[in-house]
Amino acid sequence: MWRRASLISVLSLALISLGVSGATASKRDVLHANTAHEFAAKGARVGGASTSPNLLYHGGPVQHGSSVRAIFWGSSWPTSAGDKITGIDTFYNGVGGTNYAKTNTEYTDSVGNVSASVSYAGHQVDSSAAPRRAPSTSAVLAEVAKLYPSPTPGGYYPVYVDTKRGHAGYCAWHSSGTINGIQVQFAFFFNLDGDPGCDPGGALGGHSQGLTALGNVTGHELSEMLTDPRLNAWYDSSGSENADKCAWTFGSSLVSFGSSSWKIQGNWSNAAYNSNAGYQPGCIDGN
Repeated sequence: MWRRASLISVLSLALISLGVSGATASKRDVLHANTAHEFAAKGARVGGASTSPNLLYHGGPVQHGSSVRAIFWGSSWPTSAGDKITGIDTFYNGVGGTNYAKTNTEYTDSVGNVSASVSYAGHQVDSSAAPRRAPSTSAVLAEVAKLYPSPTPGGYYPVYVDTKRGHAGYCAWHSSGTINGIQVQFAFFFNLDGDPGCDPGGALGGHSQGLTALGNVTGHELSEMLTDPRLNAWYDSSGSENADKCAWTFGSSLVSFGSSSWKIQGNWSNAAYNSNAGYQPGCIDGN
């Protein structure tokens, strides 16, 4: 969806400090959070039409291999996770090197192509109360810093809360920032249980409806993080990133990561569009 104007107010280029509890209580982490790029819910207003169908390069870096550490934030996760934590672990453990991940690899920077390599270092659960409303980018980055005060440079930290979407016009978003000068990517995901605006079609692939929905938006944000990690690499003339351009469209079969299967939208491919290929022109999912 559209890049710089959001459906809620997000903090742009904020500089904040906060204390870190426990053994490092005397230390202060400096956080720098950029704007977020949101995945619009069905029917939400998005930006204007693109003057060119293809993605354009804007000079920023892409990902050449990604280390992922997930965070599950909210008081209900320890007792009411259902299949979502184990399912998201399965997703990230399986996605690296798949044909789906390779839908991103045509995009380049001065170093080379996006890598389909994704390594998963597991998750942490923070059972403190998550925000009850849509949080700012700085609040989500602060949560990452709380659990990972010395993050992996260039790492990706997706944060899943137990909060429902409510009236927010998006399902998830991704952004970038720094923690003590270390550059990271991070993302935010609502609890999508029973949410028709973010549902790709019910319980599929042996997953609950909520996990099915999270799997789709997880693939969306991961793909955009790979191709536009700092929001200055690949997007079209209207600000849409590769997953935005195929949002809420699906191929005829589920996407497989080894032994698991997911209903995941495809990603935009300039090469596929130029050759009139894809499950619809320009949209490919690796099948």
